Amino acid sequence: MHRTTRRHISGCERRARLAYRQRLEPAQRAEHVDQVARSVLALHATDPATVYLSAAARLAEPRHETVERELYEREALLRMTAMRCTLFVTPTGLAPVLLAAAGKPHAANRRKHLLRQLEASGAGDDRWLEKAGRAVLEVLAERGGASTAELAAAVAGLERQIVVAPGKRYESRRSVAADLMFVLAAEGRVVRGTRRGGWTSSQHAWALGLALPELAAASARAELARLWLGAFGPGTVADLKWWTGWTVTDTRKALAAAGAVEVGLDEGTGYALTEDLEDLEGMGARVAEPAPAAALLPALDPTPMGWRERGFYLDPAHVPALFDRMGNIGPTVWWEGRIVGGWAQRKDGTLNWRLLEDPGREARTAVEAEAARMAAFLGERRFTPAYRTPLERELAS
Repeated sequence: MHRTTRRHISGCERRARLAYRQRLEPAQRAEHVDQVARSVLALHATDPATVYLSAAARLAEPRHETVERELYEREALLRMTAMRCTLFVTPTGLAPVLLAAAGKPHAANRRKHLLRQLEASGAGDDRWLEKAGRAVLEVLAERGGASTAELAAAVAGLERQIVVAPGKRYESRRSVAADLMFVLAAEGRVVRGTRRGGWTSSQHAWALGLALPELAAASARAELARLWLGAFGPGTVADLKWWTGWTVTDTRKALAAAGAVEVGLDEGTGYALTEDLEDLEGMGARVAEPAPAAALLPALDPTPMGWRERGFYLDPAHVPALFDRMGNIGPTVWWEGRIVGGWAQRKDGTLNWRLLEDPGREARTAVEAEAARMAAFLGERRFTPAYRTPLERELAS
């Protein structure tokens, strides 16, 4: 990694970059969902409602029908398995980088695991698994799209059940088809297509993958590190390692190949792009502190999920209320680039929010206005986060 006279970047400066780059300021709101996704690299899609709400919070004029249409235009956006084996919606142009840097390594590990399970039960071997994968692609080419259940019915052997976590209290079963489709998706051979059900449904049809350029893993990791620094930087090795799911060695190599510059952070040593040592283009003196702006972000939003070390924007005292036991963050209220509270939708559709600290009258007024804006976007629609947190449960009751 490139070394120069080490500059210290304060937490306040980091919050200014966060709010500006990730469109938490009204002046930076986007016109289209792909612009939103590009500003955070990828939108978390494990919870279907999150994608809509993450986009709406960053759009100048969010309309549900427009967001719906743009989310499923595969020319601009793709749903894909990427960092930490998680489902994301990302700009199609970034998909080759995410596929080579994160998707395919996960696919290789998952394929090996599936193969061990098949061999242990006498259900198949490597040749059978590859043949089944080709059969799935043939069905999709013929039909244009099919669900996992439809593919299991169409390809012999995919309907068989695999025991997950045998002997554990959370033991369960799932079809071979479910695991195989995960592998094929992480490899980029298939993509998640048309949704089946309402806007909060996780059911969908599979379609053949796009013809994407193939990149070398090391160069893709370097490019993804550079992109992460541009959207989330400066940050630490621990931050980037956690966000990507890479090893420490791969993370350090990627930062070096990306030309990262060592900087001082309140948490210790961090890394940034060279341009972060000067004012950001368009921000001018504003690089020193965030704008007075409020945002309501959903559970698992990409902004709070962007760092492992969150102290520069989150008071540790708020963690028990805002996170579940697995470390998933719930809906959050933001002011000046930091989390100041949480929110939830009640059964009657109203949004209920609570500040966990007092940021002042201007902030309370801005939060109230932003809650009204998000409520207008939702209209008569209802949602419940897939991963519920203590404060969200309390506010929703």
